[in-house]
Amino acid sequence: MACFEVIGGQPLKGEIIPQGAKNEALQILCAVLLTSEPVTISNIPDIRDVNKLIELLRDMGVKVGKLSSDTYRFQADDVHLSYLDSEQFVTQGRALRGSVMILGPMLSRFGKCQLPKPGGDKIGRRPLDTHFVGLEKMGGQLTLEGNDFYRISAPNGLKGTYMLLDEASVTGTANIVMAAVLAEGTTTIYNAACEPYLQQLCKMLVRMGAKINGIGSNLLTIEGVEELGGTEHRMLPDMIEIGSFIGLAAMTGSEITIKDCQIQELGLIPDTFRKLGIQLEFRGDDIYIPAQDHYEIATYLDGSILTVSDHTWPGLTPDLLSVILVVATQAKGTVLIHQKMFESRLFFVDKLIDMGAQIILCDPHRATVIGLDQRTRLHGITMTSPDIRAGVALLIAALSATGRSLIENVEQIDRGYQYIDKRLTALGAQIRRL
Repeated sequence: MACFEVIGGQPLKGEIIPQGAKNEALQILCAVLLTSEPVTISNIPDIRDVNKLIELLRDMGVKVGKLSSDTYRFQADDVHLSYLDSEQFVTQGRALRGSVMILGPMLSRFGKCQLPKPGGDKIGRRPLDTHFVGLEKMGGQLTLEGNDFYRISAPNGLKGTYMLLDEASVTGTANIVMAAVLAEGTTTIYNAACEPYLQQLCKMLVRMGAKINGIGSNLLTIEGVEELGGTEHRMLPDMIEIGSFIGLAAMTGSEITIKDCQIQELGLIPDTFRKLGIQLEFRGDDIYIPAQDHYEIATYLDGSILTVSDHTWPGLTPDLLSVILVVATQAKGTVLIHQKMFESRLFFVDKLIDMGAQIILCDPHRATVIGLDQRTRLHGITMTSPDIRAGVALLIAALSATGRSLIENVEQIDRGYQYIDKRLTALGAQIRRL
């Protein structure tokens, strides 16, 4: 198990380019299963979760060619359905949350799929009901073996239908969309997720020949077609990494420019950091963050304490709340962080308290942060990364702290952040992988 040794308290300076979007990659890569023709995808991040999914697709029989460091060509013209019965597939599926994204494409094109309960971060309940209920409404027949193995088939093919999703699940919507594009008839999905990742998937499918209306809204109408063709697709930069770099600049008092951000796709992220008092400047498609000695949390017009909470798009993504919480520890003022979606995502705050942060964990979903206004710096400790997003938040805390920190289990961070130690070292950070 690897760990990071971090010597904090050093201001950083320079430019950094965000990686391709992890959450988009897990959907886009599985969409290659919908066609027998070549699909070329660029700006793919070199991170553990994505690499594991590419390995899974290769083992399923998809031809995978690496054209450059971030560009691959895929061709699913000889998928081995029998591989889904192997022990190796079960092991791969259990290790990767993104494996759930093969359900829609496989059921739609081949009429069947099976999957062990997928893994991923332990951040609270993450039920798959939306995925399976949607696929069942289209004619899928689900069999549950034990509590952790799913088989689903469509012996009569999938049929278009109307459905109102009980939650606007991004991956659930993506799975249903990928099933619907080859289904017979018209599928209408209300309360669909509309995150930029989902929009990217829909635009890619349209280029492949799918008929999808309502992209960018929560009402999608999909007219099934007989087959899809190949295409080329470039993924968005990772909005979570962009937000993480904004938070890093503020916490370390650094001057950083984040390049090629696709700012129009960031939603509320820039304004949320501005509410924490962080100065941002848009320079074309780059975000410039000047060095700041202090930043002050805004209040509401009546003077009450600011609340920052997650919500479905176009609300704030829950993946950034861990970073926002850490950034607030050195702000001037107080903020309530409300993590609505996952009940275990705030349980890393005990490490921040050990570093000297003033945080009250109100319940599993809410934490009140009393900012130290840089008067008292955090101090380095030994800690363990519990999940991807908390891991990078702890890394930001360590880089801002005085003294030496050790962050264990950094494989969690590697799952979502590409060469993070090397890229931050290039900005002047003191990080050593042990």
